[in-house]
Amino acid sequence: MDESAAQTPPFDPGLYDRLREAVVATGPQGAIEQLITELRQAEDFQNLFYALLLKKRVELGVSPFPTGPASELPPETHEPYEQAIREAGREVGNALLARKRFSHAWGFFRMLGEPEPVRAALANYEPGPDEDIYPLVEITWQGGVLPKKGFDLVLDRHGVCSAITMLSSSDLRNNDDLRDYCVGRLVRALHAQLSDRLRADLANRKIPVPADATIAQIVEAHPELFAEEAYHIDTSHLSSVVQMSTYLPAGAENDLARELCVYGRRLSRNLQGHNEAPFEDGYDDYLAFLEVIAGTNVEEGLARFRAKAEREAAEGSTYAAQVYVNLLTRANRLPEALAAAKQFLLAEDDRNLICPGVNELAKRLGDHATLAEAAQARNDPVAFLASLLAGKR
Repeated sequence: MDESAAQTPPFDPGLYDRLREAVVATGPQGAIEQLITELRQAEDFQNLFYALLLKKRVELGVSPFPTGPASELPPETHEPYEQAIREAGREVGNALLARKRFSHAWGFFRMLGEPEPVRAALANYEPGPDEDIYPLVEITWQGGVLPKKGFDLVLDRHGVCSAITMLSSSDLRNNDDLRDYCVGRLVRALHAQLSDRLRADLANRKIPVPADATIAQIVEAHPELFAEEAYHIDTSHLSSVVQMSTYLPAGAENDLARELCVYGRRLSRNLQGHNEAPFEDGYDDYLAFLEVIAGTNVEEGLARFRAKAEREAAEGSTYAAQVYVNLLTRANRLPEALAAAKQFLLAEDDRNLICPGVNELAKRLGDHATLAEAAQARNDPVAFLASLLAGKR
C-alpha cells in the first residue's frame, strides 16, 4: 500500500463558504462541529487532529490557533489541553491504523509515547507482494516497535545480503535477545540456501543424496563439489554469517552454523578470505569456537585459543586473550576465566574490553584480593581500598 497516495484526500473548496455561513448561523461551536464532521467524512486526518485541538481551545477560552505553543496558555489550561491532545492523537491514530496507513499513524502515537496500538496492528500484518516494506521497517526496526518483525521483513523480502547489512549497521550490544534472533534467522536462511544448492549440484551430476543427509555428510562424501575453486553461495555472506554466529548459545542454530563452517573449511583458500587472530585459520577456528559453546571438543578448543592468546600477548596484543576469556566465561569456566584475565588483562580497564575483565569476574566469584590486585595494577587507590574493605565485611 502506497501511503503517500492517500496522504491528502480530495478537498472540497466549498467548505470555506459553508464554514463562513456556519459561524453566522450556529456560532463558533457549531462551525467547529461542522468542520470536524466534514474532515472525518473526507478522511483528512491531519486537519482533523488540529480541528479537534481548535475545538478544545475554544472551549477553554484561549487563542483558537491550534499550532501555537502550549506555553502561551494559562497554567490552569495545560492539563485539560494536554488531555485533548492525547485524545485527538488517539482518535486520528486509530483511524489511520484502521486504514493501514501505518507511517502516518505512527507519527501520532510516537508523539504520544504510546507505541502499543501500532505494535498490535503490525504484529499480524503481512504486506502485499508489491508493497514497499521500508516504511514498515522504519517503524518496526528503527522505531523499535517490533524489531524482530522488521528484520524478518527485510530478510524474507530482500534476502540475506540486505539483512546482513541491516544487522551489521545496528548496535545490538545491549539487546542479546534480538541479536541472537537475527543471527539465528540468518544462519537458518543461509544453511537452507546452501543445502538446496549442494543437492542441486549433485542432482545435475546424477548423484543421489539421502533426504536426511546433512551438509557435513554431503561435503565429506563429495569432495568433487569443490573442484576448480567451486562454491555454492556468496562467500562473503558465508564469512559474515559465520562470524556473527559466534554470539549464538548452544542449540539448533549453533549446530547449523557449525555445518556452515564444515562447508567453509572445504573451500579453496582463495575463497576463505583473510581473518585476524585469533581467527586467522578461518573456518577451522570458528568451528572450534562454536564447538566449545556447544560442549563438543571443549578441551581441544580451549587449548587452541589459549595458545593464540599467549602468542598474541607476547607480541603486545590482548585481543586474542579477550576472545579466550570470553570463551571460558561462556563455557561456564569462571575460575579459569579469572585466571586468564589476571594473566593477560590485569591492568586493562574493563570498559575497553569485549569480555568480562578482572574486576567483573572477581566480583562474580567474590575474590576481593584479586580486585585489590587489579586496582593496584591500574594505579587506582580508591578501588584498591574499596576492595580491601569489601573483603573485610
